[in-house]
Amino acid sequence: MKTEVLKEKYIKYNLTKDDVFKHQHYIIICRSGIDKIQAQEGITIDYDVINCEKDFCVVKANARKEGAFIQTFGSALKGGFKDGNCNTWYVMEMAEKRAMSRAVLKLTGFYELGVFGEDEAEDFKKSNNQEPHRHQKGQDYGDGTF
Repeated sequence: MKTEVLKEKYIKYNLTKDDVFKHQHYIIICRSGIDKIQAQEGITIDYDVINCEKDFCVVKANARKEGAFIQTFGSALKGGFKDGNCNTWYVMEMAEKRAMSRAVLKLTGFYELGVFGEDEAEDFKKSNNQEPHRHQKGQDYGDGTF
């Protein structure tokens, strides 16, 4: 059932193999896919800065589409694997991207299917997950093939 629902969503939002990939544990949608979904659904997002410091930021996203409303958060803490979740100096932008990805995916039902945005964690980056996957018939690999 989950595979069928995902397949319907991939078709509905015209997602391609460039927009979606399989992480070790999750299906990940890239920024290009998030942007397609947001545009097609007409999702508008306003942001509130909850906390912003030199190496840490939290942003709240207030997202709307067709009468639906959701609030969610994105954060970024500059540092390595053990002491942070962002390896860049632009923590405000990363927190905003993470909040946006979560808002779009939650409003469109992807989150409940275990799909996450590439921006949500450094470990989710496509460049960190380039290991080829062997496709088995009927298995969802997040790239539109089943």
